[in-house]
Parts: sequence; structure tokens; C-alpha cells
Amino acid sequence: MRTARNQAIQIAREILSQNPVYLDTETTGIDRSSEIVEICILDDDAQILFQSLVKPTVSIPPDVIRIHGITNEMVKSAPSWLTVWPLVEATLTGRQVGIYNADFDLRMMQQTHTKFHIPWRFNRMVSSFCIMRLYAQFYGEWNPAYASYRWHSLEAAGRHCQIPLPNTHRAYDDALLARQVLHHIAKSGPD
Repeated sequence: MRTARNQAIQIAREILSQNPVYLDTETTGIDRSSEIVEICILDDDAQILFQSLVKPTVSIPPDVIRIHGITNEMVKSAPSWLTVWPLVEATLTGRQVGIYNADFDLRMMQQTHTKFHIPWRFNRMVSSFCIMRLYAQFYGEWNPAYASYRWHSLEAAGRHCQIPLPNTHRAYDDALLARQVLHHIAKSGPD
């Protein structure tokens, strides 16, 4: 277990040496028809490279609004994904992209692409890594049911790392917190 933790620390340090960027999205939900309503990309100095609300093709359900606070009124005059994507693509191309729970955000991006008939080429233009999976390895709690390390929410990871940032479920704040988790892993000493 300690060897896996030390590997996670080493991987985090290697990733940071490549000057990664951090991406987070907020969505209309978690199902197969959900799409993006907000996206933020930060550089490794925590500066915003791109941030935008996104007008979805469907309404944001009230239960989802209660989670991230993004209302249908807020996105009513926001640009569509068709307008936002070229700017996101230009910001990410050729970059190392860190995402907390990458599978989810990439699935939501791909679903939103599909709604707008945009070809999905993300994996050919960028190299992405999942900070949640790396944190799970660093934390080291084995989940025998899945034969992998137990995943932790971004909020739980932030608490464990004693990072004084809230998990507000807004794209900027969550990208910033994910960045801090990666930095915490990299700064940890080996056991």
C-alpha cells in the first residue's frame, strides 16, 4: 500500500513538471441526456484560461439547480456549446489536462458534442489524467468489491488534505480545489 502511495506522489510530481491545466464542468444532471452548463479551465498558477456558462438545449432540473446554483435564467443568454467548444479546444490542444473524476466530465463533454453534432476528437488533441483516481491511490483505501482503490468525492479529498477551499459545485471553485489536491499529493513526503 505504501509503495502505491509513493507512486502516486511521484506521478503527481511528474505531472506538475509538465505544467498541466485543470478543467471542471457543471451539467444539467448525470444521465445520458445531460449536458454542460458551465466550464472552467485554469492554468497551474490558478489563473483562468477560459470560463463560461453554457446555454443547454434542455432545462436545468430544480434538484440540479440546488446542487450547483446555476439557474435556467443564468444560462438563458449564455453562448451555446457550439460557440464555446472552439474556444475550449484552442485552450486545451496539446496540453496535459487534470480533471477530478475525468470519466464523468469527459462523458458530459462527449454527450454535449453529440447534441451539437460535433465530432469527438478530445483524446487525440490532449492528454488527460484523473486526479480522483490518483488521489484514491495516494489515500490508499482498497475497495475489494471493485478491485481498486476507493474513490473519494472532491469535497472529501479537500477535507482530508486540509485545503481551506469550499466545494461549491461551480466550475471555477472545483477546478481550483482539484488543482490543490494534486499539489497536496505532490508535496507529500514518501512513507
